Amino acid sequence: MKKTIIFMLLMLLAFSVSCSSDSSTNNDSTDNGVVELSFWRHEHPEEEAALKKLIKSFEDEHPDIKINMEIKADYETAIRTALSGGTAPDIMQIDGPTLASYAANDAIIPLDEFYERDGGKEDILDPIVESLTYEGKMYAAPLNDASIAMFYNKKLFEENNVTMPPKEVSEAWDWNEVLEAAKKITDKDNDVYGWQPSMGGVDSGEGQVFSLMPLIWQSGGSIVSDDVSTASGYLDSEESIKALDFLRSLYHEEGVAPVEQQEDAFPNGKIGIMTVGPWEIPYLENEFPDFVLGEDWGIAPLWRGKEQVTPNGSWNMAITSQTDYEEEAWLFLDWVTGEEGAKVWYEETKNLPARESTMEFYDELGEYPMNIFVEQAKNHAHPRPVTPEYVTISQSFGDLFVDLAIKNTDVESAVNKAVQDINSVLE
Repeated sequence: MKKTIIFMLLMLLAFSVSCSSDSSTNNDSTDNGVVELSFWRHEHPEEEAALKKLIKSFEDEHPDIKINMEIKADYETAIRTALSGGTAPDIMQIDGPTLASYAANDAIIPLDEFYERDGGKEDILDPIVESLTYEGKMYAAPLNDASIAMFYNKKLFEENNVTMPPKEVSEAWDWNEVLEAAKKITDKDNDVYGWQPSMGGVDSGEGQVFSLMPLIWQSGGSIVSDDVSTASGYLDSEESIKALDFLRSLYHEEGVAPVEQQEDAFPNGKIGIMTVGPWEIPYLENEFPDFVLGEDWGIAPLWRGKEQVTPNGSWNMAITSQTDYEEEAWLFLDWVTGEEGAKVWYEETKNLPARESTMEFYDELGEYPMNIFVEQAKNHAHPRPVTPEYVTISQSFGDLFVDLAIKNTDVESAVNKAVQDINSVLE
C-alpha cells in the first residue's frame, strides 16, 4: 500500500465531516505592516497559559508580528481538514508520532536550514532529534520530552516486607526483581495488585503503546526494521516474543497485573507498582495531599531487561507549507522552543525539558525525583518508529497488547497477526 494512502484517507474523511466548519485561512500582513500568524494547538489549559506568556514576550520584542493562537478540540481532525482544504494555520502543534505522515505529504517544512543558520539544534537531546527526523530532515522544534519511571507505594512495600527499589538509574531493577516484589504485594481477595506494567488500563491507546514498546527494546528486540520497511523478523523475533510472553504472563500465570484498572488505584493502595511520567507528580500532590512523596510513595528508574531502555517523544511545533511567512514563523518557534523560551516553558509547565541547557540550569532537575527522568532521557531513550504508517503500527501493537492481556491469546499467533497488519502498509 502506498505510504500516503492513510494520510489522504484521514484528510478526506476529516474534510467530509467538517466541510462546514470554521474556514480560517493563513493570516496576511495588515494595513499597518504587522504580520499576523495563525497558530493552532490542542487543548491543555496549563500549557495554554505558558504559551500566552511567551506570545506576549515575543510580540513585545517583535511588534511587527502578531500571533493568533487558536485552541482546537478534536485537534487532529481539525488540522487535517484545514490542510486538505488549503486553510491551514502558519504554525501548528504536532505530536511526535504524527510527524512523519505530515512530512511525507509536504504539509510541514524542514527546519534544518534555520537551525544551521541560527544554531540551537546541538542543545536538543539526540533521541529527540531522531524522533523528529524523517528521511534525513528535522521537521519540528520540541517543546519538551517525555519519559516514564516506576512509581511505587511505599506502604504496600513495607506491609509486605519488600525491599525498596533503588533510586539510581544505573541500579534499576530488572523484570524479575519487579515481578518478585509484585508477587509479595498482590492480594486478590482485597483487589490489590502488585504491578500495572502499562501506563493506565488494558486498552489499545497510544499511552499503553508508549509505555509498553520499551519491553521489546529492553529484550533486545524491535518493532520494525531500522528502515521501517517490515515487521517480519523483528516483532516476531525470539527476543520480542520473549518480552511479549512475559507481559502476557503478568496478567495470567503470575496474576500480578489487573485486567480492569480501578480509578486512582495507586494512591488508593490498590496498585503497588505502576509506570507513568513526571506529569503525574503534581496530580498526586494536588488531588491526594495526604499521599506524600517520600513518605507514602516513591519513584524509581524504569525497569530494565537485557538492556536498559525508556521511551521518549512529546509535543512539538512545526511550520506548515501553506504559510507565506516562513521567516516570521521560525522566529516564533525559536522564541518558544529555544534556550530562553525552554526555561519559561519548564518553569510554567514542569514538563521534562528537551534541551540539555535547561536540564543543567535548574538544580531541581539534578535532584530526586526529576533526576531519574533526566538521566533516562539523556542516556536510555528510544524513539518510536518514525514513519507515515505509525498509526497502523501503534494500533496493531495496541491490539496485540489487548489480545495478550485480556484474551490470553497464544503469543505467536497474536504476533503473526500484528506482523501481517503492519506489513500490509509497510511492504
